[in-house]
Amino acid sequence: MTDGVAVLGAGMHPWGKWGRGFTEYGAVAARAALADAGLTWGEVGSIVGAVTVRGGYPGYVAGASFAKALGWQGARVASVYAACASGAQAVDTARAQILAGLADVVLVVGGDAAPKGFFRPVGGDRPDDPDWLRFRVLGATNPTYFGLYARRRMAVHGDTAEDFALVKVKNSAAGALNPNARYRRRVGAEEVAASAMVADPLRLLDICATSDGGAALVLSSMEFARRHGVADPVRIRAVSTVTPRYPSTVLDLPDIATDSTVAAEPPDGSFRASIARAAYEEAGVGPEDLSLAEVYDLSTALELQWYEDLGLCAEGEGAKLLREGATALGGRIPVNASGGLASFGEAVPAQAIAQVCELTWQLRGQAGGRQVEGARVGITANQGLFGHGSSVIAVR
Repeated sequence: MTDGVAVLGAGMHPWGKWGRGFTEYGAVAARAALADAGLTWGEVGSIVGAVTVRGGYPGYVAGASFAKALGWQGARVASVYAACASGAQAVDTARAQILAGLADVVLVVGGDAAPKGFFRPVGGDRPDDPDWLRFRVLGATNPTYFGLYARRRMAVHGDTAEDFALVKVKNSAAGALNPNARYRRRVGAEEVAASAMVADPLRLLDICATSDGGAALVLSSMEFARRHGVADPVRIRAVSTVTPRYPSTVLDLPDIATDSTVAAEPPDGSFRASIARAAYEEAGVGPEDLSLAEVYDLSTALELQWYEDLGLCAEGEGAKLLREGATALGGRIPVNASGGLASFGEAVPAQAIAQVCELTWQLRGQAGGRQVEGARVGITANQGLFGHGSSVIAVR
């Protein structure tokens, strides 16, 4: 196990619906991260862009698109696509370049200009892609399978719609304190219950929006950080990008309960749990060492599942952990102190990078009113479809 790589800078373009291109959001975030690191763009040896397939050809070559927007200066370039895990794989690519000695300083950037409404597959027919298949064969749009997962939790663990609403209440309270969040207003449980039904039992305020936004990180070798005068930087200790193991599947759709079927018990060792386990093993830490977690709350019910997959509680006890206040600001293990997707919405290639930005500010003690006291170890978690794991552990 190495000391990892240093996080010298973190920057974001606020989330919202701004009506501009993804390169602008990424370039704004990149300049903010460089300023935070006290470096110029000319000092960067490599840039890694997280790809957005909705950005046309420039989106597929996001690294070069961001490099052009910042001004050609000869840096190495890479572009990475892994759906929701794109940002974490971009971080992993940057880390590998640094540890291999190919660059001392690497800029990681993600940006997105998302369409209104739920995401749909782009690029034509892809019958070997489970994302395409669930839309075209099953009719399972994102909100549909979020609702199916929620139904499974209700059937297997006894979770309620009221439990799901409490996730939104918690995350909106944190997001109200985050200047980069799109939604900066506290929401009550009654408001969640009164919002429109989208995919029973999930209502409009149980499901994240689609957003525009950008995030960036400046990573360096530990030696460069020390030469730069940063003796105790935030360090990335682990990046997990694992794939499922047979017979697990990416979506586990046959195991999902509906009103007319009995839910199957979740299989031992779910894919999401394996993502976290690989990160813990690489970092040499465990759930008991965590100060906070940033997870992909695509829906309120999915956040509860992450509690269990990260080992914050036993299987089936996510709602209990939530009700005890353990995952709220001031609790034992705050989850989504940033406000999560409930407050930001999805800007897909930027979000996993934004999660690491939040860990960076928390571990530095720079998170303002949402600061987790004494934060020393943080984990991020999400997954990209088609078997892309995503988890980052940062320490200080």
